[in-house]
Amino acid sequence: MNIRTTPGGMLNTVMEFMRPSFVQAAALCLRNGPAGREVLLVRTLTRQHWIIPKGWPMRNRTLAEAAACEAWEEGGVRGLIAAEPIGAFTYTKIKKSGLPVQCRPLVYVLEVTKTHDSYPEAGKRARAWVSLPQAAEMVHNPELAALLRSL
Repeated sequence: MNIRTTPGGMLNTVMEFMRPSFVQAAALCLRNGPAGREVLLVRTLTRQHWIIPKGWPMRNRTLAEAAACEAWEEGGVRGLIAAEPIGAFTYTKIKKSGLPVQCRPLVYVLEVTKTHDSYPEAGKRARAWVSLPQAAEMVHNPELAALLRSL
């Protein structure tokens, strides 16, 4: 509940209802490239924004394991996933129904050991390996950009 003052000095009580954010799992896929550390970015399916692989929790898997699955499905990479997240970011997802929902992916580092050219979403998404500073400039989400800059 928020208490606000009207222009005439009267107090108004305003009830604000906010749904909690839906938890997701995201993989920050890193490798050593020719010029140093690189991060994998993939394009979103509808808006074509650059993002890290992310998705919904999976039954019988930890969030870290779900993040590793998303890295495979969306980016074609396998590797060693950290057990604990290094951060999170918030974004608004527009569901098929048109309803916007707040999502909060927890971000797990995945040290890439293998990259494949054939993977589940290879024909649907572009992928790019870029430096961390370049990735921070490419992503549209300010919280994700700040997380990338902090590395």
